[in-house]
Amino acid sequence: MPTIEHHGATIYYEEYGKGFPILTFAPAGVKSTIAVWSQPSAPINPITEFADKFRVIAMDQRNAGGRSWAPITAKDGWHSFTQDHIAILDQLRIERCHLYGQCIGGSFIMSLIKAQPERVASAVLAQPIGRVGPMKPGRPARFDEWAKGLKDHPEATDEVLDAFCQNLYAPGFLYSVDRAFVSSCKTPCLVLAGNDEAHPYPISEETAKLLPNAEFIPEWKEGAALAAAKTRVKAFLAKHTL
Repeated sequence: MPTIEHHGATIYYEEYGKGFPILTFAPAGVKSTIAVWSQPSAPINPITEFADKFRVIAMDQRNAGGRSWAPITAKDGWHSFTQDHIAILDQLRIERCHLYGQCIGGSFIMSLIKAQPERVASAVLAQPIGRVGPMKPGRPARFDEWAKGLKDHPEATDEVLDAFCQNLYAPGFLYSVDRAFVSSCKTPCLVLAGNDEAHPYPISEETAKLLPNAEFIPEWKEGAALAAAKTRVKAFLAKHTL
């Protein structure tokens, strides 16, 4: 079973295909696992779509309900996930790659680019999460649902979970980065728009406008629009494969 261990965490990943690598981050918020890529909520499954020409790496995020585990502390945040992502790239000796992420994957992508921009050839952000307006009181329902399913985490008290949730979602916008960073990010990016409360269209649209080197797809989830988006994503990745 392919895993990487670092700083007390055990992170599970899988590889498909050969060629220039693509590190992928599945949707479903803090319940992001490899299995989610095969669900209807992921119209573009990078494993089946890209493995014919690329080396696709998929992973279970820490404590997402899959095969990755890590201790939970009040200091955890986006940097904790980013350390996992960098550890996988280091273990696989990948110096440069593409990134493809949906939902929470957009925040993972921007956090990794911020940490190691030289390592990312290009990135595809499909319906990135973000917030328009002030944060609502309490923890998000999806976060609480995840918290109720935690196993083997006696350290995850309500106080610790409250702090972790604040670290993730209090900053706003794309959560892991602010508008100033997005405006300074030179990495070529393709943004596929979201269209619901968790993935607001204005967040996708503004992200694409702020990024200095971005393309934008406003509709992509079904029918002819989905087929066209798949073609465009493949062309984008091929264009930036170095």
